[in-house]
Amino acid sequence: MGDAMKDGAELVVCTTCRLPGFDPVRDAGRPRDGARLSDALTAAGVAHRRQECLSACARGCAVVFRGPGRWTYVQGALDPDRDLPDLLAMIRAYAQAPDGVVPWRQRPEVIRKNTIVRIPPSEL
Repeated sequence: MGDAMKDGAELVVCTTCRLPGFDPVRDAGRPRDGARLSDALTAAGVAHRRQECLSACARGCAVVFRGPGRWTYVQGALDPDRDLPDLLAMIRAYAQAPDGVVPWRQRPEVIRKNTIVRIPPSEL
């Protein structure tokens, strides 16, 4: 799946995100949830960019789908232990959409419910 993104499309994963309930004392030494999501994508063979803090802390784990001539989507509330299959489905759908627009009904439910923002291409 490493070549799933095409035409300059890119997936960016916030590695500093924490899911609600993260306790700095209890969870000390445990990798942050965003880093675990990135690791799971790497294990699945998905090329992506790791980024510290996307400033979506209240909606972590957050990822960005973007590319030239494409709509950009910022997604939140992704659980690396639960949502990886849905994220992989969205990655495939986004890569296949020439303008990045994946029809709402074709998006996995976790994506539909947790889109933080949708940004038009700068070329518009």
